[in-house]
Amino acid sequence: MSKDYVAIIDVKDHVGQEVTIGAWVANKSGKGKLAFLQLRDGTAFFQAVAFKPNFIETFGEEEGVAKFDTIKRLSQETSVLVTGIVKEDERSKFGYELDVTDLQVVGESVDYPITPKEHGTDFLMDHRHLWLRSRRQMAIMQIRNAIIYATYEFFDQNGFIKFDSPILSGNAAENTTELFETDYFGHPAFLSQSGQLYLEAGVMALGRVFDFGPVFRAEKSKTRRHLTEFWMMDAEYAFMSHEQSLDLQEAYVKALIQGVLDRAPQALEILERDVEALKRYIDQPFKRVSYDDAITLLQEHEADEDTDYDHLEHGDDFGSPHETWISNYFGVPTFVVNYPASFKAFYMKPVPGNPDRVLCADLLAPEGYGEIIGGSVREDDYQKLYDKIVEEGLNPDDYAFYLDLRKYGSVPHAGFGLGLERMVTFVAGTKHIREAIPFPRMLHRLKP
Repeated sequence: MSKDYVAIIDVKDHVGQEVTIGAWVANKSGKGKLAFLQLRDGTAFFQAVAFKPNFIETFGEEEGVAKFDTIKRLSQETSVLVTGIVKEDERSKFGYELDVTDLQVVGESVDYPITPKEHGTDFLMDHRHLWLRSRRQMAIMQIRNAIIYATYEFFDQNGFIKFDSPILSGNAAENTTELFETDYFGHPAFLSQSGQLYLEAGVMALGRVFDFGPVFRAEKSKTRRHLTEFWMMDAEYAFMSHEQSLDLQEAYVKALIQGVLDRAPQALEILERDVEALKRYIDQPFKRVSYDDAITLLQEHEADEDTDYDHLEHGDDFGSPHETWISNYFGVPTFVVNYPASFKAFYMKPVPGNPDRVLCADLLAPEGYGEIIGGSVREDDYQKLYDKIVEEGLNPDDYAFYLDLRKYGSVPHAGFGLGLERMVTFVAGTKHIREAIPFPRMLHRLKP
């Protein structure tokens, strides 16, 4: 199999030429002398048409009939090498089709469990290793890939260095009740919730750093927004103000959306995503509203007919219905800034003149997708950070290296984290986060 094969996505460059495609049979149909094959190769879906008289003319009666009968018997997900002439076809969704001249079976598929009919979610999740082959799941994975590609491109263009933080840690970054604990040669260790604390060490060495990897939260949550294992992009930067940080976050999210529009337009089409809405999020400035103003807005509108959220007082945290209403009210991604210190992390710097509020922001995506970014200015004063750690009931010895950073040339710095799967869900327009990662880990899902 040393022959060069053409990817389906590239057949448009070979109109009128004979090419060979390595693919899988997603579906087939036909009648009499015609057979229609729906092929996929990971880049796109494509129709191939086999005409029995052409096979007889090329290979003779006996061999031609045998080859055509093989095509007629192909089962779903059989892998094949298909040779044929590429033709333009306006009737095809792809705009082209393949006039088959030869076909070779590479690997047979017997009793493939996921048929074109409807299946329940549990069944599909149990067969996730096969469900990934479907048109919809392929499109979501292409969007995920485009977002990852755009992430590396954005941070490279903005002078950031990739800085890898450990997955095993001896302390928590944030909530100590949501840790996965394991034994590390007789000592307790935890799966990372965030690379942030280590990135802050990196920022003092390199100025601008980012990390991109898996993180773990032992949340016993069954919502459509939560996974126990997910991918997080964390970024940290020195000598940057709160407003400058928000500007960078907005530019980053817009770059991700543009990256998907540029690199995976066919995936958005498969998912029937509202592309005009995505373009609008790029063209319009994101809204910025303070936590207290957001609470006031919620209170003013809680009696409206179209609202469905519980009453909140100043000092209460938002739930998903509140986040949904806020972002839909403004119609664009919305930063809610300066939350109460009482329910935010210990490392966040207070708002000058208002110690009950911290310099932080959550970016809420519209259309009901909720928080996709959390960020803040970090406390850079040693004593204030030490006192906050003690106030939170944490052991300063567990954060010795983190405190050390404030003793040797500390500088103002800020950072943020973006949940990859939440961003994928938002851009793809899917309803549940479980489809945004190849093999989701949830409260009751550890296989496959």
